[in-house]
Amino acid sequence: MRPTPGMTTMRNRSLLLNRRQLIGAGAGAAALLSAPSLLRASTWPTKPIRMLAGSAAGGQTDQFARVYGEYLSRELGQTVVVENKAGAGGAVAAMELKRAEPDGHTLMICNTTAYMLNPVVIKDIKYNVAEDFAWVSVMPGGSLPLVVNEKVGAKTLAEFIAYARRTEKVNVGTYASGSFAHMVIVELNKQYGLKMEAVHYRGEAPMWTDLAGGSIDAGIGSYAAALPVLQTGRARAVAVSRRRIKDLPDVATFVEQGATSRGHSLLTFQGCVAPAKTPPEIIAKLSELFVNAGKSDRVRELLKSQGIDEGPMTLAASQAHYATEAPIWAELAAGLGSPQ
Repeated sequence: MRPTPGMTTMRNRSLLLNRRQLIGAGAGAAALLSAPSLLRASTWPTKPIRMLAGSAAGGQTDQFARVYGEYLSRELGQTVVVENKAGAGGAVAAMELKRAEPDGHTLMICNTTAYMLNPVVIKDIKYNVAEDFAWVSVMPGGSLPLVVNEKVGAKTLAEFIAYARRTEKVNVGTYASGSFAHMVIVELNKQYGLKMEAVHYRGEAPMWTDLAGGSIDAGIGSYAAALPVLQTGRARAVAVSRRRIKDLPDVATFVEQGATSRGHSLLTFQGCVAPAKTPPEIIAKLSELFVNAGKSDRVRELLKSQGIDEGPMTLAASQAHYATEAPIWAELAAGLGSPQ
């Protein structure tokens, strides 16, 4: 029998109804599948959060861990315990995080060295940033000044380079071997044909003490740690990395003063990560909390004291930043010498 117009309409309605039922069933299944994720996000955290800091107490990494940890604790209603795991440029903390359960209850804050340089300069390193960790937020760490002792008599990068050329031995302090500061010295030596020697310290405090006393000619480190020495008048900043520091408006960047290495324009940062298999909904929540923390009075006060005028990056921006700049860091780090 040939179908009548009415029968065709009924068949079309039946097909449409079946399609809607299938779509509805699919949506219901998706909702059921996402239910555990929603449950995890709503119940987390269920216990105190460990915040591993890849430095000794007192440095920028430690300060970031404590101030951001305070914000997380207040917003989540759960204790955040900061554990200092200093050593090997953050590698000790990184290995501790790699072994942690990926449940959102263990995080790590380390500086650039742990993420960008260690994988190249440490032989047989036991962690892989891309495979073992999930980014929560990249937090800009501010520009690093090159500070010279008053005996050098330099006010600009060019004057310091001239001093290095006419002086038989010039020692420049860094806060760690294989660090950003170390890389800057190597790149300056390459460009200007110098033989400045990098003197590596375990952290910034002893380096700035030696600089103030004249034991070394210059040093590279964070603005906040260098400030007490600068305020004594026994030292002067002659250049800064990446962008000018608001409190040192007359000190030009390395690039502005003719330095050509891409390394001088790289962002140094403190990065927060979690174990790689941490549920994505928890990572998203953490990232949102870090971005919001950057707008709080307490964090803004910390950033201002460090000469930093940029807050934490979003999750997407943090992931993109690592993907873009990690290869550049790796290329430059290869010039720091044999792996440790």
